[in-house]
Amino acid sequence: MKKFISFLFAFGLLFFFQNCASQGSVDPKTVEALVDSQEFTFYAQRANPTNYDVINVMNSMPNSTATRVLNLNGDYTIDLSKNNMVVVLPYFGRAFSPNYGNPDQNSYRFTSKDFTVNKSQTKKGKWILKIRPNDVSNVSDINIEIFKNGKAFVSIGSSDRQPITYDGYIGKTEIKKDKEN
Repeated sequence: MKKFISFLFAFGLLFFFQNCASQGSVDPKTVEALVDSQEFTFYAQRANPTNYDVINVMNSMPNSTATRVLNLNGDYTIDLSKNNMVVVLPYFGRAFSPNYGNPDQNSYRFTSKDFTVNKSQTKKGKWILKIRPNDVSNVSDINIEIFKNGKAFVSIGSSDRQPITYDGYIGKTEIKKDKEN
């Protein structure tokens, strides 16, 4: 039995290090330039709901893992520029005043032209951006923590929903071409 437990532990450790090694990183100077210019895109890779009802539903599905992390496989982003912020993120959790007629209003999909950004840096080099949109009624604040390697952590506070966090990375904003019909 001890050999089996040792084997599982070694396999888990190997899997953990392989997973960490496969994650790409960005040059710290590039990350610093993006944060200083305040023109970048956050690409969400995972959503972390805080509502235990959502977590219990996720755990009750067949072939589910016992984690509370949802892998995202779409173009979920926050595009930040000097005078415009476009947020397109899914929401998983309890909304206290949902919109039944328009399901797009139940996720975070908005454009803000009136917002304030407070930027600070910790001793270890992590940047913290606190964004307060003034022209969006249901979002009180967006906090973005950006690490030296480009990885980022976003938390969104709302007046009518439970909080949610997202993991991902930042990159240079790409110009999106409109699809022709």
